Amino acid sequence: MASTDQSLLDLTDKETREKLSLWDRRTDATAPLTEKQMDSVLEIRAAAETLSVPSELPIEDLCSLSSRSLQSPFTATVPASTEDVLLKGFQMLDMENDRIETAQQFFSWFAKLQANMDQDESAKYRKTRFELNCYQEQCDAILKDVTAALEHLDSLQKQYLFVSNKTGALHEACEQLLKEQSELVDLAESIQQKLSYFNELENINTKLNSPTLSVNSEGFIPMLSKLDDCIEYVSSHPNFKDYPVYLAKFKQCLSKAMHFMKIHIVNTMQNLTSQLTKRDPLGLANADNAFTLYYVKFRAAAPKVRVSIRYHQLLDEIHQCYLDQREQLLSPCITSTITDLTNQNCKDHCALVRSGCAFMVHVCQDEHQLYNEFFSKPTPKLDELLEKLCLSLYDVLRPLIIHIIHLETLSELCSILKNEMLEDHVHNNAAQLGAFDAVVKQMLEDVQERLVYRTHIYIQTDITGYNPAPGDLAYPEKLEMMERIAQSLKEEQMKQMSQESLFSDVQLEDPDSRRNSSVEASRLQTTVSPADLHGMWYPTVRRTLVCLSKLYRCIDRAVFQGLSQEALSACIQSLLKASDIILKNKTQIDGQLFLIKHLLIMREQIAPFHTDFAIKEISLDLKKTRDAAFKILNPKAVPKFFRLNSHNAILEFLLEGTPEIKEHYIDSKKDVDRHLKFSCEQFIQQQTQIFVGNLEEFLTKVSALKTMAIQGGPTYSLSQQPWAQPAKINDIVMATYRVMKSKLPSTLQSMSLYLANRDTEFILFKPVRNNIQQVFQRLHALLQEEYSGEDLQIIACPSMEQVQYLILLAASKTAESNFSQETLNSTLCIS
Repeated sequence: MASTDQSLLDLTDKETREKLSLWDRRTDATAPLTEKQMDSVLEIRAAAETLSVPSELPIEDLCSLSSRSLQSPFTATVPASTEDVLLKGFQMLDMENDRIETAQQFFSWFAKLQANMDQDESAKYRKTRFELNCYQEQCDAILKDVTAALEHLDSLQKQYLFVSNKTGALHEACEQLLKEQSELVDLAESIQQKLSYFNELENINTKLNSPTLSVNSEGFIPMLSKLDDCIEYVSSHPNFKDYPVYLAKFKQCLSKAMHFMKIHIVNTMQNLTSQLTKRDPLGLANADNAFTLYYVKFRAAAPKVRVSIRYHQLLDEIHQCYLDQREQLLSPCITSTITDLTNQNCKDHCALVRSGCAFMVHVCQDEHQLYNEFFSKPTPKLDELLEKLCLSLYDVLRPLIIHIIHLETLSELCSILKNEMLEDHVHNNAAQLGAFDAVVKQMLEDVQERLVYRTHIYIQTDITGYNPAPGDLAYPEKLEMMERIAQSLKEEQMKQMSQESLFSDVQLEDPDSRRNSSVEASRLQTTVSPADLHGMWYPTVRRTLVCLSKLYRCIDRAVFQGLSQEALSACIQSLLKASDIILKNKTQIDGQLFLIKHLLIMREQIAPFHTDFAIKEISLDLKKTRDAAFKILNPKAVPKFFRLNSHNAILEFLLEGTPEIKEHYIDSKKDVDRHLKFSCEQFIQQQTQIFVGNLEEFLTKVSALKTMAIQGGPTYSLSQQPWAQPAKINDIVMATYRVMKSKLPSTLQSMSLYLANRDTEFILFKPVRNNIQQVFQRLHALLQEEYSGEDLQIIACPSMEQVQYLILLAASKTAESNFSQETLNSTLCIS
């Protein structure tokens, strides 16, 4: 029985594997099983066989359970509950009374059980199959209906496509017809538009040939515009059939219209000119009604004429006609006005130039404004006319300019033309004053040329050739007189201030009045010295500086440099000449201080001129030419080894005898400094000689004696020399002391009177003071070395403190001058 059970198990496994193999045997298996999946199915089946049958197992599972329990009916012990289940199963199969005793019975029972099980299992499938069959029949009926519907739809689609194709063809045919219609309409309009330009020819000819045609009529300007359009259109389409014929006819019409316009405009301007000429036949209208006569009527006619001017061919002729009429109208008036201005200002050239130029400025501006009201495009002919009108002023002024001899008038004319006219008027309105600008520049060049010419003459006559009057050389008398006058005025002012201060003592004290009085007192103390007054300068210095100030802003820098060099050189020569005369007629110190003062004035006054006073001069050096010519004339002077033949000297003359061009610079400012330095050094040397000249001569003799002894001469004893006796030295020292005591105050007074500047006085006197001190120091050293105490007492040489006190005492006598106590103290300081 065990083998039977085993065989059943094997059978079951075999069936399972066969079923599984059938699963995978299909070539179109949807989900083939892998080896692992097949093993899992077998394991599940094996696990399911070992499970006990639950009590609630359904009937369809009883067969499988009974088969399991009956596999070994003889060996297995079935529980009671299981028996009940089996009993129910047998009852259901109507086999509760049957007993399975043999294998055949079992197989029979099993077969029956298997059949019941199969029937029970297939019942739901049959039911499902039945339902599916019903569904299939319904689906077949629906499919049939759908097929019929699709057939109807296919028929409808074919009919729709047929109708649609017919409709589309009709629509395309309509669109093509509309397109062709639109093209035909556009073509017709284009042809009509093109023909309109040609059709206008007849209308324009009719209007131009009409006897009632007027340029001022309302239709004339539109007709011209249409004619311009027609000519432009025909000219831009040369491929048209009758292009040359129509273009020629249109141009004929244009020429006829331009002829009408030209006649009208010319007649209008000529009528205006003739009307104004009848009112003022001689052009003598005054300034009050000139504007009304010459501009108002033209401006009233300008809009009509401006509308009529349309063509460049006509514009040039109209321009010329307009300018001719304006010239005919303005020329007599401008000439008359300039003549009146000349008569009114015949003695005042500056007023004449200023008023004449202002008049022409207004004329140029008014003419430009009037021209712009007539025409929209500029023309150079207008400036040509205005320049011609301005030349009428230039023709009147030039003869007057070339006869002006005064530098002040010429420099003022330069200022008027350069500053007022060019920089103010022309610079601010260059477009309208272009013609006036050219004439003014030409006039300015004439004035500058005349100014340069007159400056050369002025330098030669009034500076170089100046003959001083006795009053010009009355130094120091004129300075002393001016100083006394200034001192008296100062005393009167001080007296007046003292009276005001006495009166103010009665009233309450006011801080403002005290401040004002202190300011006034300081002003009186700083009164300008007479030597610094402009009127006290030597005439050539004053004339030179005034001349340079007039020229500085009137002429070009290069020309100014040349004239300034010439003027300063002439002025220096005149000062040297005047200094020599003063030195001969007065004293040496007066001549020297006169020269130093005026050189200082020149140096100070030319400093503001920001220019270079150096000029370049070019000269020919004929030295080589002279030597080469000398060798030709005197061949023996040439060394023998150079005498190759007779032509050698000529060849040398041609090669080496060329003159050399040399350039050298002349700096008048440095010339002033050089003369000033020389004059100061000469003054210092001469003043030192005056004060301590005897002592310097004595020291020179002593130095020469010592030099001879050093060079091998006889020994000497200075005290034994006749000229070096203590008494002799005492005479020299006392004489020197008396000279210093008597002449130092006058020297300082003269320096204060001429120089009038304590800094300058200190700088000039300091070397003199140092020289005096050095001479006395050398004398003291010599006396201490060569003389005994008794000799020194006999000599009685003043000490350095006494010398300084002497200088201080001399300076104290000039306290009323500008040489202040502070300057004295600084003068007495020993470096």
